[in-house]
Amino acid sequence: MTGTTGISGTTETTRATGATGAPTSTPDPTGTPGIPSTPGTPGDAGSPLHLAVALDGAGWHPAAWCEEGARPGELLDAAYWADLVVEAEHGLLDFVTFEDALGLQSAAFHVPDNRTDQVRGSIDAVLLAAHLAPLTTHIGLVPTTNVTHTEPFHLAIGIATLDHASRGRAGWRPQISTRAADTAHFGRRTTPTLTEADVTDPESISRPLRALFAEGAEVVEAARRLWDSWEDDAEIRDAATGRFLDRDKVHPVDFHGSTFSVKGPSITPRSPQGQPLVVSLAHATTPYEFAALSSDVVAVTPHDRAGTSAILTQLAEAVERTGRDLTHRPLRTFADLVVLLDDEPGAAALRKTRLDEAAGSPLASDAEIFAGTPAELADLLLDWRSAGLDGFRLRPATLPHDLTAITRGLVPELQRRGVFRTEYTSTTLRGHLGLPRPASRYATTG
Repeated sequence: MTGTTGISGTTETTRATGATGAPTSTPDPTGTPGIPSTPGTPGDAGSPLHLAVALDGAGWHPAAWCEEGARPGELLDAAYWADLVVEAEHGLLDFVTFEDALGLQSAAFHVPDNRTDQVRGSIDAVLLAAHLAPLTTHIGLVPTTNVTHTEPFHLAIGIATLDHASRGRAGWRPQISTRAADTAHFGRRTTPTLTEADVTDPESISRPLRALFAEGAEVVEAARRLWDSWEDDAEIRDAATGRFLDRDKVHPVDFHGSTFSVKGPSITPRSPQGQPLVVSLAHATTPYEFAALSSDVVAVTPHDRAGTSAILTQLAEAVERTGRDLTHRPLRTFADLVVLLDDEPGAAALRKTRLDEAAGSPLASDAEIFAGTPAELADLLLDWRSAGLDGFRLRPATLPHDLTAITRGLVPELQRRGVFRTEYTSTTLRGHLGLPRPASRYATTG
């Protein structure tokens, strides 16, 4: 959603401006064994490259909805989203993410605006993902939810239900509130009001939001405990003996956070992945620490290979500060890029110029903006990957054009180079990423 912000608390926005711009693990039987990933250390050159796409409205360019081939009248139609996700699955991508927020999209992520020349309005990301689950078979589905104003218990059972509905393909992107205006929808609390002076750089943005990050980490921990609260074999379902449930294998979690507490257990039995994947976006020190504490996958926003190496070093430092054991809890690292792709050299740059003119100013983003051919993008991805990344989350500037350019142009190019899968070998999101299926932390108490 244009103008939204991730758990990072920093800009995740593509807008028109004047710039250019800890449980024991068991193997997932449906996938490959977990491969510990150490930020800042280049991985095995033979390991697979992972690809995801971030879907948002008509695309990440503010003028995308005016582009030929766009479907602005269908943005609230589930069939539109089904077409996009089925296309992403045909491209064998690891997962798709869906943007969401508690307020209308805005050109400035920290305050609302009154613009009428850009897409405004959206549908609930979790409900959308649940609708898409039976329409797909392999691709991971990762909705965004707000963790500042939403009850942790409801978040946990919603994502667990999505994992059941998708048979093990659910992820979750927690997102804090950076707009104080969002609090008016609920009337229960206040949150920091970011000023223009706060939004000059990622560190300045995240500093006043540090308490919300800490609370967000508590929400994720509460959700993980609720996901673990049913042991895998808690349901007996034995009609002959009349025993449906082994009550000794369903546990209260008794979580006490700084602003909430959760008794538990969950009402939703343990899901196929045990714990759905937690994906976060991070731009600065505090969100890097959040990722080290709470995430299975972290998306970062470098602008070149040197920046990639620097960010991965910062992530490694955050992992060390938080005491995370990457052997038992691998952390996959993705880089975000906004992409405009065309087969003919120079065509994507010309298309970007036309879109910028329609928007009234050049495209700017927290992520690097790439305009070129699929082969040129493949060169960039492999160069950055050599710094130690596991994969990339690509943000199509226009939909469906740039999505199909990814699935039908970039993916075949990467396959020709032998770095991307030619078929799915797993049926779960954890399996796609080579991550282990955690055992319930309460299993030994049953």
